[in-house]
Amino acid sequence: MSVAFRLLAAAAALGACLAFAGQAQEAPSGGLPMAGGAPAAPAASDPVVIPAPGPPAAASAAVLRGLDKVTGKARDFRAPIGKPVIYGGLSIVVRACVKRPPEETPEVEVFLEVSDRKKLAARPADPRSAAIFSGWMFASSPALNALEHPVYDVWAIDCRA
Repeated sequence: MSVAFRLLAAAAALGACLAFAGQAQEAPSGGLPMAGGAPAAPAASDPVVIPAPGPPAAASAAVLRGLDKVTGKARDFRAPIGKPVIYGGLSIVVRACVKRPPEETPEVEVFLEVSDRKKLAARPADPRSAAIFSGWMFASSPALNALEHPVYDVWAIDCRA
């Protein structure tokens, strides 16, 4: 399933939940509102609306695995969303981390922006020139959209609250 399709499906599910939440405050035709604003049981002719599952809980950090190809050492590290993390010669900023609910096929999706610190130090006025990766990484398919760097590899592992 493509990323665009997943994002569209998530947006549609969120829209359905919001629409359902907006309808819950109004009584259906012929129904009397109950205490707390919940509607009475719908009439037999009213359609039954089953809400789509809500979006996953927001993560506050991503767990990434870095590999130094020179030394052969790999380590896992937390990267808070929106804050730069230094791994060797790289500066990594996680912009989003999405983990599917347990009842669905397991998947972790992380949007990363990775910059080369040496290039960033040489041209601080132009941070875009130091960018070496910007995109989604998937824990189940690390090679699908991989970081290409001669010294370091980085993979998405998990999202944490």
